[in-house]
Amino acid sequence: MGRLTIIIPVLDEAAIIAAALQALAPLRARGAEVIVVDGGSSDGTAALADPLADHVIHGPRNRGVALNAGAALGSGDVFVFLHADTTLPDEADRVIATALSRRTSDRCWGRFDLRIAGRHPLLALVARMINWRSRLTGIATGDQAIFVTPKAFWSVGGFPDLPLMEDIALSRKLKRRCRPLCIAAPAVTSGRRWDHHGLWRTIVLMWRLRFAYYLGAEPGRLALAYGRVPPSPAQSGARP
Repeated sequence: MGRLTIIIPVLDEAAIIAAALQALAPLRARGAEVIVVDGGSSDGTAALADPLADHVIHGPRNRGVALNAGAALGSGDVFVFLHADTTLPDEADRVIATALSRRTSDRCWGRFDLRIAGRHPLLALVARMINWRSRLTGIATGDQAIFVTPKAFWSVGGFPDLPLMEDIALSRKLKRRCRPLCIAAPAVTSGRRWDHHGLWRTIVLMWRLRFAYYLGAEPGRLALAYGRVPPSPAQSGARP
């Protein structure tokens, strides 16, 4: 229960993709495989990723479908769905294996606590609130590096065909099987979106989109709203 398949969806991440994949080199040296799914980048992201990943494939600009395509190639004991601007703990493979092997019930999935690396002093509080909310609700977000056994992932049908909120939808399905494991060792995500657009503006946008989703808004329309935020120099995938 130790070999990881790490699946990374990307779109125009040339500025950070090499560093993101180089950070995974120790895990690859211990047997992890890395699959990058490019959603139609126009900045050469896929070419930069190619020598640093086990597979680089092209998928649709739909994160749910793209993640499923990456998972379909995976051969590891555990899938880890990772944003390009999020870094796993150094011992992520061993921590996940320990958490799954010590389960007292049929635990088959989980996530990491989150730390946000950015300039604003309140980002530590934002991360703490995200972690508290996740523990309370059993819902994980993509920034928290969701991990799941392939058997459990495919048994719930994988990610739904959604361009946004696919992480929340998957969490809801997996939570029906069991509560998530919560690993305290943090995954560190970039605060670039909060830094560029402003802390409060970003928080309000994310909560507005989340609230609309819970009320039944069509995810495709929410994705358009998410995309209407003026892009940062390196567009962030982070969302609370």
